[in-house]
Amino acid sequence: MDYVKVVEHITKKLRWYVTDYAHKETGVLGLSGGIDSTVTTYLATMALGKDKVLVFLLPSRVTPKEDMEDAMDVIERLEIPATNWKIVSIDSIVEAFEKTLERVGNLERGNIMARVRMTILHHEAALHNGLVIGTGDRSELLMGYFTKYGDAGVDVLPIAGLYKTYVKKLAKHLKVPERIIQKPPSPRLWPGQTAEEELGIDYETLDAILYLKFDKGFDEEEITRHYAIPRELVKKVLSRVETTRHKRQFPEVL
Repeated sequence: MDYVKVVEHITKKLRWYVTDYAHKETGVLGLSGGIDSTVTTYLATMALGKDKVLVFLLPSRVTPKEDMEDAMDVIERLEIPATNWKIVSIDSIVEAFEKTLERVGNLERGNIMARVRMTILHHEAALHNGLVIGTGDRSELLMGYFTKYGDAGVDVLPIAGLYKTYVKKLAKHLKVPERIIQKPPSPRLWPGQTAEEELGIDYETLDAILYLKFDKGFDEEEITRHYAIPRELVKKVLSRVETTRHKRQFPEVL
């Protein structure tokens, strides 16, 4: 992939969408210190200018210290003005939900956390005449690996056309810190959570299956026969794509 052209295409489209199409002045995003949000922040500052990007660090009690350090490193490298970034802990808001609701386990709490973060970002976008810029990639989008109306509840998705393995290569092209590039992807919604463990597959194999199916048009049998990927794994991935398709659509009007 020609990453010079990728950057040019995404930044040009993002600039057009925010300023010309939506007639907004700023882009608002959450920076976690992970690879997706970091790459998106790099692209947003290139598209809109560092003075027009508002960055929010939204930690919880399970956010590792190194994630906050990496997020601050990104802010410093991109020279985002002090008036354009802010740290807002979500713990007190999440705890208020937990006190009111019953049966809040890891998954339910994680969904609440994702939706609280998105509520904060939309609030800030409203205050600053902005759009909320999403950070999801194509791998997670196709697998439904996101919270509906949480991290998916955004206005524009700059890197959602790129599989995770492509995002990693784009990060290298953009000179994102190596520590962020090599960090195991995780939503950080509970201690020890990693994306690959939760999905049950590594991203390289996952992206190969998704690419062969949706970009090359191969069926299950062709993927298994030509690329030596176990049939059960291919079936599992494509089944999840099918069962999560409602998450990628507007609500059905009956």
